[in-house]
Amino acid sequence: MSCIRFNTPAQRRQLDLLRQDKALADQAVAQFLSPEVTDSKIARLRAMAQDKNPKIRESAALSTHLPEEEFIRLSKDKVESVRICVARNETTPCDVLRALAKDKSSMVRSWVAINFFVPADVMEDLANDPSADVRALVDWKSKLATESIAAESLAG
Repeated sequence: MSCIRFNTPAQRRQLDLLRQDKALADQAVAQFLSPEVTDSKIARLRAMAQDKNPKIRESAALSTHLPEEEFIRLSKDKVESVRICVARNETTPCDVLRALAKDKSSMVRSWVAINFFVPADVMEDLANDPSADVRALVDWKSKLATESIAAESLAG
């Protein structure tokens, strides 16, 4: 499983806007957009989230369409890699990220720290994490945010 993120949140928003533009329906980009989410897709995700194979549960945990109750359940999974996938997911609910920020695994907490959508109060808690690696990731992310703000002010 790759940890490389191919689409940023801004890119996904732009693709969503393109999907809604009827004039683009015949253009190549519109032909490669994800299909609509259906009840059957949600049912498959629920089934995947309960599969005995942790790799299948990981896949469900990475879905942006996973129902909230499945995020909650998978955040308590006994397999660390499943909890890591929940922590990585940008659509994981804030309360689930809060709970994962207290996970026994420093790897899970590390992924919470670099999740783009983790709440500020969670980042403050992780800044005092027992793990030096987690604290380093919080510091790194903070520096990135500061650099980004500085670059935007120079450009604008």
